[in-house]
Amino acid sequence: MDRAATLAEIAQEAGVSAPTVSKVLNGRADVAPATRERVEELLHRYGYRRRRGNRQTSPLLELVFHELESAWAVEVIRGVENAVRDEGLSIVLSESAERHGPGQSWVDGVLARRPTGVVLVLSDLDRSLREQLARRDIPFVVLDPAGDPGQEVPAVGTTNWDGGLAATRHLLDLGHRRIGLLGGPARMMCSRARADGYRAALDMAGIPYDPRLVREGDFHHESGRLLGLELLRLPERPTAVFAGNDLQALGLYEAARELGLRIPEDLSVVGFDDLPLARWVGPPLTTVRQPLTEMAETATRLVIDLARGVRPGTLRVDLATSLVVRSSTAAPRAQPAA
Repeated sequence: MDRAATLAEIAQEAGVSAPTVSKVLNGRADVAPATRERVEELLHRYGYRRRRGNRQTSPLLELVFHELESAWAVEVIRGVENAVRDEGLSIVLSESAERHGPGQSWVDGVLARRPTGVVLVLSDLDRSLREQLARRDIPFVVLDPAGDPGQEVPAVGTTNWDGGLAATRHLLDLGHRRIGLLGGPARMMCSRARADGYRAALDMAGIPYDPRLVREGDFHHESGRLLGLELLRLPERPTAVFAGNDLQALGLYEAARELGLRIPEDLSVVGFDDLPLARWVGPPLTTVRQPLTEMAETATRLVIDLARGVRPGTLRVDLATSLVVRSSTAAPRAQPAA
């Protein structure tokens, strides 16, 4: 078409009524998914977007977790609250029912609520869902993305590879050579990056990578305990283990106690996250600090800027990790001469 199509013409082409097209355009949830998808495609084709100046939003910020059940999530919530405190926004907190990210039912609710913006934690967002948010001018930012969100998706993460490298180098500098890895799920980008940092440190030290010393967990305490028992029962067990997060490290603590091993005398342990509980366990945990609160604050401020029409210089921000040395690591016990 040489001119913009009217809503009536779009309705005719879609085989629906003009009020239905208006509902889709204005983010109403009471439209069948197949109908909405058909109308969305036509609206996109003809360049329909609500003008930002007329955008009616609610003073809400949607915070969506992949799963919500640990001290890790509390640190993220604290950061979001810090950022919205002076913005007059309230937080809508939800947990995605789908395995890797929220689905259409969640987006329908968001379109109905019309929040100022959305922060998605450890989630993947299907392209069609992104487009629906974009067409309603609802900005979103992915915090600690599970996969590669792409250059066009605003995201805030941390230097996971550097953290894995620093954790493993610390153990190497103490004299450890049999260093185990309790990693997180391989499908998650942060897990792969931490494991790659571990491998890089071994390679730089001239130590061959030994897959027998590596286990893939799920970032939960029980995973650390069960997989830790596997590692510590090896005929040649590791003298040190880098755990993919603090919860798995605490599970490893429990495994060591079950086997009568002392930390750090018999086993050195390094975690990742630096949750508050890392300071209070016995012995206090050496860990890689991931600045979760600051990451959440950064993601929230980014989405608020996007809602105001402010385009940042970069859509990808990675905050630095740092090694926090406490009492769970020490030089390996000297082995008796053969």
